[in-house]
Amino acid sequence: MKKTKIGIIICDRYHTCAGGKCFRSLREREGAFDIYSKNDEVEVVGFTTCGGCPGGNIEYAPEEMKKNGAEVIHLATGMVVGYPPCHRLDYFRKFIPEKFGLKVVVGTHPIPEKYYLTHSKLKTWNSKLWKELIKPSLPNKKTRLKYD
Repeated sequence: MKKTKIGIIICDRYHTCAGGKCFRSLREREGAFDIYSKNDEVEVVGFTTCGGCPGGNIEYAPEEMKKNGAEVIHLATGMVVGYPPCHRLDYFRKFIPEKFGLKVVVGTHPIPEKYYLTHSKLKTWNSKLWKELIKPSLPNKKTRLKYD
């Protein structure tokens, strides 16, 4: 059995989030967590916010998570679905590997259908970059509805 240690960084707008959707999707291996086999163990070794705009905690939190054994940092789905989505997300996903040598995955739980519909109408994710950023968290409609 393979064991992977991960850290999760959420948007500070959701600083009171208890992580329910993230932890459920990790258990079910849905959304961006579908990259891990259900037969393998995934341990969360850190869960924190970005620290608020401009994301000052991104400078420190991954280092602490790495000290706890993190190999992968997940930038939570809230950074993608917020209104507006985090405009520093692409920078964060490049900065963390460069500074700390950790793999970064954009997303945690599947994008809920209600967010998908609104952002589709707003054309938020129409660019090539945003299509790439949401891909790990964008499952089929049935799964998106489970996370509404």
